[in-house]
Amino acid sequence: MKLQRKNGLRATALGALAVSGALVLTACGSDNNAGEGSSTKPSAATSAVCKDAKGQLLASGSSAQKNAMDLWVKNYMATCTGVEVNYKSSSSGEGIVAFNQGTVGFAGSDSALKPEEVADSKKICTGGQGINLPMVGGPIAIGYHLEGVDSLVLDAPTLAKIFDSKIKSWDDAAIKALNPDAKLPKKPIQAFHRSEDSGTTQNLGKYLGATATSDWKYEAEKKWPAPGGQAASGSSGVATQVKQVDGAIGYFELSYATSQQISTVKIDTGASAPVEATSENASKAIAAAKIKGTGKDLALGLDYTTKADGAYPIVLVTYEIACDKGNKPETLATVKSFLTYTASADGQKLLSEAGYAPIPAEINAKVRETVASLS
Repeated sequence: MKLQRKNGLRATALGALAVSGALVLTACGSDNNAGEGSSTKPSAATSAVCKDAKGQLLASGSSAQKNAMDLWVKNYMATCTGVEVNYKSSSSGEGIVAFNQGTVGFAGSDSALKPEEVADSKKICTGGQGINLPMVGGPIAIGYHLEGVDSLVLDAPTLAKIFDSKIKSWDDAAIKALNPDAKLPKKPIQAFHRSEDSGTTQNLGKYLGATATSDWKYEAEKKWPAPGGQAASGSSGVATQVKQVDGAIGYFELSYATSQQISTVKIDTGASAPVEATSENASKAIAAAKIKGTGKDLALGLDYTTKADGAYPIVLVTYEIACDKGNKPETLATVKSFLTYTASADGQKLLSEAGYAPIPAEINAKVRETVASLS
């Protein structure tokens, strides 16, 4: 797929799998995982995104996209001097509440707005409503800490039973059947989940509900539904507990596993081989997503039941929630400027480098078009 760049920051198409040709924001290099910042001055093209942006922009929500947002904010503010973007990483639920209370310019959420949340948004979005802009894709990694076990395969029914406290020991017959060569200890499983409302929880629930219908009877909600287990705050909190506790298992975005060197589960989907949680494998699953929203709403439908070779099925798409109309005049230009950057080739390229997956090209083009039309 061709990438085009002309007269500054114009619309560019970025495929979920074709990120190698993406342009690099030259303002300040990248995150610590990829090397320290560069002293190269921003080019006129990268500076063009800053037009009319000014003042302070507050945003909050999804902790799933925190690592991506940290990179975006750092690079954007290095280019757009005089603009301050503050993203509070909390949870999808808290972000949507803040958005519908009018205290933030946009919110991050790992799940699309519910009908009642859209209705609430109309009180803030004068003459319009909140819409979903898919901005970050990636795998929900199932991280584990089990001394002596360097590789672990699980399938959906086994995962469901583990997180529902039906399988309680690592030497359970179901786990042994999937890992015949592993030396599984007779050790209690300590399953960790999110303590607060979380879109990551909801997306895991959607996967289990679609693929383990006999073993996961809960609705896919942001609040953890199953009894038992242990709770921790945010993806970072769950990852920290899994890192520290021998016998632990939990779920969080791949970037947390990568940064803390946490082992992740390969998923037996019925494909020719178990699938590892990687950005590339998540991209293969997300590439099949279809827009299910109407009008300017770009909410996506994901196929959690895919059995395609190399397609990692436990994925999420994180949305930025903004008003299609009725944005606050004092922050509208900055919201459009910042989201233009995050949806650009520059912004999307950073996702793969940070353990996320870029949004597929066709969908991302519509995101940029919609951001440009915000009013």
